[in-house]
Amino acid sequence: MGYYIGTILKDCSFEEAIKKVISALKDQGFGVLTEIDMKTTLKEKLQVDIKKYKILGACNPPFAYKALKAEDKIGTMLPCNVIVQEKENGEIEVAAVNPIVSMSAIENKELEGIAKEVSDKLENMIHSLN
Repeated sequence: MGYYIGTILKDCSFEEAIKKVISALKDQGFGVLTEIDMKTTLKEKLQVDIKKYKILGACNPPFAYKALKAEDKIGTMLPCNVIVQEKENGEIEVAAVNPIVSMSAIENKELEGIAKEVSDKLENMIHSLN
């Protein structure tokens, strides 16, 4: 099992992809708490150029609450990161963290079911993009 769930979008601009991802996340009960523009940040901090790359910090409040009740340090792994990046061939890649893999580092049986449910929602979001 990989550490991320992803897909490639064809015939879609980067900006359109961001809108599609945010909408698809909303359909699965997630909001976007943070948006990090890695292209701009790395240009400003290191004077390097990379393709367009954004990290969206997605949160599904009911699941975040369940996870916090089960494990009070879970905030170190929240929110669920989703990336949107421009590839060399002009395609757009969308990938989301796989909560089952990330949560497996925590030895808490109560989190297993929550991670599976969140993973299913993120997988549904990814599959809905195509």
